[in-house]
Amino acid sequence: MSASLLGAPKAAVDTPALLVDLDLMEANIRRVAETCRAHGVGWRPHTKGQKTLEIIRKELAAGAFGVTCAKLGEAEVLAAHGIRDILIANQIVGPAKTERLRELTAIADPIVAVDSTAHVAELGAAVQPSGRTLRVVVEVDTGMHRAGVVPGPAVVALARAVTDQPGLRFAGVMGWEAHTVGIADPAEKARAVAAAIAQLTATADACRAAGMPVEIVSCGGTGSFPYCAQQPGVTEIQAGGAIFSDMLYRTRFHLDFPPALTVLATVTSRPTPTRIIIDAGKKTMSSDGAVPMPIGVTAQSVSLSAEHGTIELSEPNDLPRIGDKLELIVGYSDTTVHLHEEIVAVRDNRIEAIWRIAGRGKIK
Repeated sequence: MSASLLGAPKAAVDTPALLVDLDLMEANIRRVAETCRAHGVGWRPHTKGQKTLEIIRKELAAGAFGVTCAKLGEAEVLAAHGIRDILIANQIVGPAKTERLRELTAIADPIVAVDSTAHVAELGAAVQPSGRTLRVVVEVDTGMHRAGVVPGPAVVALARAVTDQPGLRFAGVMGWEAHTVGIADPAEKARAVAAAIAQLTATADACRAAGMPVEIVSCGGTGSFPYCAQQPGVTEIQAGGAIFSDMLYRTRFHLDFPPALTVLATVTSRPTPTRIIIDAGKKTMSSDGAVPMPIGVTAQSVSLSAEHGTIELSEPNDLPRIGDKLELIVGYSDTTVHLHEEIVAVRDNRIEAIWRIAGRGKIK
């Protein structure tokens, strides 16, 4: 996108385009950072749905002390741009990846999750020849039932295996209470989050009792915010999606962060007085987590095909017309941002910056 657009109204952008409202995003960043400070918890935002260096630097400037990634490729991008404290909240498996991880330790101080002695042996064999040390956290299954070790003695045993493995340093434990995020009742959600994280913190205490220092007790996402930040024994939370917010977080996870991330589209057809066709479909925005919501029209339904969006209105209307621009709140930012090459940063409806999505495609 041309730099000549800087200062122009956002409607000047060719479509479809991904926009972020800077005032809203920066307010969301401040809110997460201030909540963490109020509870004495570190903020290590998950960047898998952001992938944009300029945004991550805003989080670090606001008080985040490090970052979280889902994939090694994302960590490599961040490390290449000077970010050192990186948690890869995933298992790194196979010689192609462990060799890359060893190289990453030369320019950054990454942390990797494990939930098996097979991981421990492979990571140790990869890193030890470098003479460097890799930090490792044990992933604990606190109720999500994806990856992770059951809380308690099994975690202590795996932590001991990490401690005994040359080239590795046991840094702590990590969990994700994802099974709690859809609970609508605030009191019930608070109890569920507290119960899940209590398993993590008790397991951390068990590791300490076994003589292994625990520096990191990492958990918490946007869906469990702010309850996760309030739990005793937690050292850091990973909430990242809150800075954008989206329809998933607002309607299914019951959060009140204002949505900062939108898609700008052009109306390409008006086949009937109740139907709007736009130039943004599944290749522009996702509807897997939640359906995008058009701004300024009363939609009865929104459906996406590959290159088109179809909006059915509740009442007949001749607006918007063919050629008009229409903005939609993103359905789920994590599965939308990676579809784009750039984010158009907007303030007061004018284009302030155009940012390359540097982590796009980094899925390995």
